[in-house]
Amino acid sequence: KVFIMIDVDGSGTLTKDEILKSVKADKKVIDFLVNCGNQNLQYLLVPARLEAALLELDTDKSGEVDLPEWEAAIETALANKIQARQEKREAAAKAAQAEIAEFTAQFLGAAQKCFEMIDKDDSGTLTKAEITRSVSEDEDVIKFLRDCGEPNLQFLLVPARLQKSLEILDTSKDGELDLQEWEDAIRRGLAKRLDDMAEERERRERA
Repeated sequence: KVFIMIDVDGSGTLTKDEILKSVKADKKVIDFLVNCGNQNLQYLLVPARLEAALLELDTDKSGEVDLPEWEAAIETALANKIQARQEKREAAAKAAQAEIAEFTAQFLGAAQKCFEMIDKDDSGTLTKAEITRSVSEDEDVIKFLRDCGEPNLQFLLVPARLQKSLEILDTSKDGELDLQEWEDAIRRGLAKRLDDMAEERERRERA
């Protein structure tokens, strides 16, 4: 379609004059060339580079660009766009993996530190008294639990729900949270946070 728009005399070839007129005045032609993905076609929009671009496109050196030459350039443009899209996807995937790895390491590190801050007597378990004290006094503990993504850990911050949350988290029913029970909850929270991050990445990509 763009070839036909430039080929105003219907000769089946594009002369330099036809190209010059189109790249100056035809918005549809200009928009197509800007986004086509072929550098030589894009250079038709740059007066200082137009002559060299025409020489590259005119492979039979006839002085004009015929339909097969145009289609060859378009095929190159399509291949370039596909490659660029693939490279963009690969770069996004690599960036996402790096983001996940970094966040996971930071999250698990913060979770371990939070456990240690609550475990005042270094017994390796968290008593109700230790938890109650920490969630009322320790800002670092409060911040981590608030953002951890695991509802029962978050409910430790709500006095009316603390006992019920402890009962759910204490799967061994010994009245305390040991490190394994804590880490099980943390893994659930991490999974939720990673899901939220994946949704946010999708929103950014769609925007």
